[in-house]
Amino acid sequence: MRPRAEWSSPARWRQVLLPFLMSLFCGALPDQIRYSIPEELAKNSVVGNLAKDLGLSVRDLPARKLRVSAEKEYFTVNPESGDLLVSDRIDREQICGKKSLCILDFDTVAENPLNIFHVAVLVQDINDNTPVFKHNKIDLKIGESTKPGKTFPLDPALDSDAGPNSLQRYHLNDNEHFDLSEKQTPNGHKYPELILKHFLDREKQSFHQLVLTAVDGGDPPQSGTTQIQIQVTDANDNPPVFNQDIYKVSLQEGVPRGFSVLRVTATDQDEGVNAEITYSFHNVDELVEQFFNLDKTTGEITTKDYFDFETANSYTLSVEAKDPGDLAAHCSIQVEILDENDCAPEVMMTSIFTPLPEDSPPGTVVALIKTRDRDSGENGEVYCSILGKADFILNSYSKNYYKLVTDGPLDREEIPEYNISVMATDRGKPPLSSSISITLHIADVNDNAPVFQQASYVVHVAENNPPAASIAQVSASDPDLGPNGRVSYSIVASDLEPRALASYVSVSAQSGVVFAQRAFDHEQLRAFELTLQARDQGSPALSANVSLRVLVGDRNDNAPRVLYPALGPDGSALFDTVPRAAQPGYLVTKVVAVDADSGHNAWLSYHVLQASEPGLFSLGLRTGEVRTARALGDRDAARQRLLVAVRDGGQPPLSATATLLLVFADSLQEALPDVSERQAPADPQAELQFYLVVALALISVLFLLAVILAVALRLRRSSSSTTWGCFQTNVCSKTESGVISSYSEGTLPYSYNLCAASHSSKTDFKFLNIKPENVPPQDLLCNEASWFESTSIVDSQMTSNSVSLQQQAPPNTDWRFSQAQRPGTSGSQNGDETGTWPNNQFDTEMLQAMILASASEAADGSSTLGGGAGTMGLSARYGPQFTLQHVPDYRQNVYIPGSNATLTNAAGKRDGKAPAGGNGSKKKSGKKEKK
Repeated sequence: MRPRAEWSSPARWRQVLLPFLMSLFCGALPDQIRYSIPEELAKNSVVGNLAKDLGLSVRDLPARKLRVSAEKEYFTVNPESGDLLVSDRIDREQICGKKSLCILDFDTVAENPLNIFHVAVLVQDINDNTPVFKHNKIDLKIGESTKPGKTFPLDPALDSDAGPNSLQRYHLNDNEHFDLSEKQTPNGHKYPELILKHFLDREKQSFHQLVLTAVDGGDPPQSGTTQIQIQVTDANDNPPVFNQDIYKVSLQEGVPRGFSVLRVTATDQDEGVNAEITYSFHNVDELVEQFFNLDKTTGEITTKDYFDFETANSYTLSVEAKDPGDLAAHCSIQVEILDENDCAPEVMMTSIFTPLPEDSPPGTVVALIKTRDRDSGENGEVYCSILGKADFILNSYSKNYYKLVTDGPLDREEIPEYNISVMATDRGKPPLSSSISITLHIADVNDNAPVFQQASYVVHVAENNPPAASIAQVSASDPDLGPNGRVSYSIVASDLEPRALASYVSVSAQSGVVFAQRAFDHEQLRAFELTLQARDQGSPALSANVSLRVLVGDRNDNAPRVLYPALGPDGSALFDTVPRAAQPGYLVTKVVAVDADSGHNAWLSYHVLQASEPGLFSLGLRTGEVRTARALGDRDAARQRLLVAVRDGGQPPLSATATLLLVFADSLQEALPDVSERQAPADPQAELQFYLVVALALISVLFLLAVILAVALRLRRSSSSTTWGCFQTNVCSKTESGVISSYSEGTLPYSYNLCAASHSSKTDFKFLNIKPENVPPQDLLCNEASWFESTSIVDSQMTSNSVSLQQQAPPNTDWRFSQAQRPGTSGSQNGDETGTWPNNQFDTEMLQAMILASASEAADGSSTLGGGAGTMGLSARYGPQFTLQHVPDYRQNVYIPGSNATLTNAAGKRDGKAPAGGNGSKKKSGKKEKK
């Protein structure tokens, strides 16, 4: 039930007084929401619908956050209905004391937008307190000589209620000698006085007992009583007399304890004992006795405690002077407390809005601050300021409220948190101040785009890199927080084809590491450029781009390629003619080669690997020019062959070979006969039968040799090593070669050890070691003529039982010949262009058959396959210059199917000099042979 502004049915005078007080109250507090309630309302009682009275919609209450702002919250607001409810016990006497009007003044705050409303609640008194006398019994001594009409002030009754419910009247029980009157102090308090109506006669009645009753104005009224016991004494004619009835004193509230306030003096015209006066407080409340002390003998009043102007600004003291005959006099002392600036201002934070977005515009409300100073006058005037330099200002809002607002833009990345100190200072002398610290957190907004550490990136990547290898890393930073600062990377543009981009590079979205998706080739792609984007996860997302240039470095992965001399369409080499009278320095021809690599890897040098006459020609190291080093001698062959190696400058270097066929002739007609000399091809059927016979014979011999070798090895373990002197190092000589080990195309990667018995009429050959790699340059071809010559001498003495066999591994597939040296059909060999050993069965069988036929030719001295002496029958197939002087015996590298053995040279005769070539310039060296 909502309380009413007026309490239920008071007396007639009360009905007139209350509206008058309310009208004064309404005029004194303008622009306020006013309510009137009785004290001691139950908790959660409804005072009124505050939201309705403020014009607020109930639906908006959750958003507006309507609440009470007060030092002591006696009231609260229902957030659902907007009702103002009692939240604590309201005792009018405790809150307002004796004040005629008890008003609870507080503020209500509503947010979104921020508003402050002033509310005043008038607390009406109810008759909940009974008048109570200070003492249950009052003792008086009255002399019998006291004249009628003499008054005796009595201690008043105390009633905490105010207004009509306070103490209203006193009455005394009926008696013959005494009557009762009511008096009022300057501050409005009523007290009773006992009046003597007739002379007392101690002899008739020495003791009188009265009952004093105090009654309040409540409905129903309440009362309290005390006993008055009067003793009639002998006469004391003169009572004490004070110099003045009322004293006025002003004190500063800061005076120390024991400070002398005033000394009162009373005189008594009696003499002797009746003139001795004692002083005491009379009819005072407890506060007076708490703060003041009275010397009973001297009448000096001193302070007992510190004063507080904010608690009480004045005191009224009543002092009684009494002689031994209980004759007394009374005076009143009014003490006024003067205010001092002893209360520092108080700063309270009513509302704070944190965290505050960093994009908040200037003027955004950060906090609502309330100030209070309990001093009065200038001592209670307060102003606020912000300590230090800050991006905020204080605006006075209402009465003692201030709004803390932003004064400029905020940047969380620069200052993520503010500690704002607000100081409140009064205008007293000296001024007092207090401060409060406000911590304001700034909320992040995605206002910073990612920033790369470099304006652009350039990386160098060597070609032939492994796929999925990291080639670079870009890094971007974003000072924002959380998703606003989380950066992901992507490729947004490139000078590569869009469809080919994914097959070249990719970027890790989290780390920014750029990976190569394939092996780069410097010869195909030397550089490309990417545009990488760093993008944060904010909303909206911000991004930044950076260019990444990838430079593909060269590696030595391409061997030189010989452009000249070129092979003919059928794969045969061409001839160059040299005048017979050519002088030293004559430019014969030039080897032209290119390298797809770049830089030092493409720096080519030219070297002579093999030459028919080593000192006849010179080769330019960098130019590749072939010149005559001396004039042609009589003993020099007309046909010369040069094997030239072209090396690049890489590490390790790569090389290619070229074969130069040079013919000394003065005219083309002179060179043509030698070039066109060819033997008619043999009957294929006869050749096949020959090959079969030789193969069967060799298989039988090899089997026999294998048995003999096994027995010999068995015997060697148990015999002295001197018996097998052939195998000792002091009778063995190592052949030399002229091809370097690093030669990669056209080289012969095998070395041979020759063992000869120095005291035997027969010479045995045995291939002790075959080394496909690490062969010194001098182990390939050395002393060719002498080797062949010595072989011819001892050929007739060699027998089949002097040939030794030894197992060897299959040939190295990297064994290469130049185009002119490749085995196979003339002009077009079956195999790859690099000159590797034939890898198909047909070419292998053809080469085996050809070598077996040449071996038979050399053994019986007949020429069945064409060609001159010492050519192994290869001149007709590979050209007149292909002699044993330039090519080693390939029979040791021919494999017989089904066997691990190799052919060795059983017998054969060789000439040490190849026939001179015919005349002709740049003609093909041979013709295709019918298969």
